Amino acid sequence: MKGLPLIVLGVLLGGCATMQAGSPQATADLKNAKGEAVGTVGLWEDANGVRIAAHVRGILAGRHGFHIHAVGKCDPPDFMTAAGHYNPGGKKHGLRSPDGPHAGDLPNLEVGADGTGGLEYVTKLVTLGPGPTSLFDGDGSALVIHANLDDDVTDPTGNSGGRIACGVITRAAAAPRSY
Repeated sequence: MKGLPLIVLGVLLGGCATMQAGSPQATADLKNAKGEAVGTVGLWEDANGVRIAAHVRGILAGRHGFHIHAVGKCDPPDFMTAAGHYNPGGKKHGLRSPDGPHAGDLPNLEVGADGTGGLEYVTKLVTLGPGPTSLFDGDGSALVIHANLDDDVTDPTGNSGGRIACGVITRAAAAPRSY
């Protein structure tokens, strides 16, 4: 019984090792074409870049393209109002592209057989503050989950298929949120 508090402390610390401390500076609530909540995303910015932590549920199992899109608008059913990938630098698509990536290119989102999944990623290609790569430019930005995996090279979308969920990125409220 003496070792139990240390085990619990280790589990708590281990479970939080990759999460950014404090409340997110920006958030997005992901919804499917029916308007049902399917996930949440927190964004934090520090000297390392912008950390994106996504948690989803109710998504088909597999790998899905996950991108920041250029417009902060998510009109169902196809979410085309979010426009193309966020690409202020005019690059080619793909994290493995020699001429890329778009600033909005992110790794594939992994979803398990139970329909839940997540992604944590840090990018230096966007900012939450002012500037030419700000996600809070004149028309905002959105996060989009695609039906298929992103091949990380095919321009302009990585062959990632239709848009199955979308969430507008907004500045976080002062109250802490649970992710």
